[in-house]
Amino acid sequence: MKNGFYFTCKFKLGGTLLILCLLFSISSSSQVLKVGAAKRIITPDPLIAVSGGIGIPNPAHIKKGELYVRAMVLEKGKEKIAIVNIDNIGWPAVLGDRSRKLIKGIPPENILIGATHTHSAPDAYAFPNASGGHSADLDYLDKCVQLLADAVNEAMRNLKPANLKIVVDKANGKIAYNYYAPKLYDPRCGVMQAIGTKGKNKGKILVTLVNYAIHPEVIGNRRDILTPDLIGPLYDRIEAKTGGMAVFMNGAQGGMVTADNRLEDGKEAADWEECQRIGNLLADEALRIISTAPIQQNPDIYCASKSVTFPIESVMLKYIFQNSPLNYSKGNDDTITTTLNLLNIGTAQVLTIPGEALPNIGYYLKRKMPTKHPFLFGLTNDAFGYILTKEDFNSFDRYDYVSRTSLGEKTGEILISELLEHQRSGSLAPRQGSAE
Repeated sequence: MKNGFYFTCKFKLGGTLLILCLLFSISSSSQVLKVGAAKRIITPDPLIAVSGGIGIPNPAHIKKGELYVRAMVLEKGKEKIAIVNIDNIGWPAVLGDRSRKLIKGIPPENILIGATHTHSAPDAYAFPNASGGHSADLDYLDKCVQLLADAVNEAMRNLKPANLKIVVDKANGKIAYNYYAPKLYDPRCGVMQAIGTKGKNKGKILVTLVNYAIHPEVIGNRRDILTPDLIGPLYDRIEAKTGGMAVFMNGAQGGMVTADNRLEDGKEAADWEECQRIGNLLADEALRIISTAPIQQNPDIYCASKSVTFPIESVMLKYIFQNSPLNYSKGNDDTITTTLNLLNIGTAQVLTIPGEALPNIGYYLKRKMPTKHPFLFGLTNDAFGYILTKEDFNSFDRYDYVSRTSLGEKTGEILISELLEHQRSGSLAPRQGSAE
């Protein structure tokens, strides 16, 4: 009896410990950071007209590089985040929301969709003309909506345990400048790199994200060329050197932070070779500054979202929102509502901007972020024109265009106030997380 009792107790104790160990193992496994990536080509075949902004698109007869949608998904425990990029001048929320409905397993508000801002891709806004018609290819936009969702869903299936490297540092060389005020731009480049930790992926670079403020408009929309512009060579360079996928997220590039393709004779280099020069240089600089960054083991991730409404004061933008077949206004012609995101990824903090913020706004926001690794994702979740402070709005002749294509004088103040309030109430300062 004693032996039987002892055996029973031992078995029960051992079984309990075994169950506890299994539960701990499952819990620990679910709290490991996983990263996945995937991409889809969205180059139209046959080629269609390209748009550099408001106005009639121009025909395209040749292509230089492919247009892509690229997705990077992060998961840790119950937190899931998708960072998505599309080769277009912008990607309105009315299209992004359609993709979000097709994506499985990620809360819609945790899906950030940004645009590279190439000026050599098809019209994604269906800009109306004076008679209320438009020149956009709606069938093409439908395909992009589906392919974007496909890329995110595949990235979810590709999730693998990973550590991160994160850095923000100056990118050197002749990359960008401000057309209105040459030195008024942010030379800092933010880089996130996911490195596999298990099995055949151990030590391999899975994906590299580059965050930099620039207008990819070396070629523009008047050369009969469809192209991702300098972002295409940047992707090719990073992927050739790392073996992993590349993602680019633009920054505060308004007013006008553009590619530095200036020549000594006062003209500009406006060809594919110049796209390659700048794209390769930015890629090399991104890889240089990330190379010595420490590995963050099993870092924490966090995503918060906030709905914000902006008044529409611009007559031009109000006409676009009212007459585009994409139905921006959703019943309200005087305001537009969008989503702002706050991310903490390891030691990095990310804030999203639904348009083209001027560099001074970018500098101010980064200075207020409680981290040495501040990221700004411009043209993300929406892209409804330039964003200026009231001090800059219509302040001098060169700002006439950016003011006319802004929602209004209040946009900058509302954005700054809402983002900083979101930051204060949404999370603690970013931190690396515990080691594996």
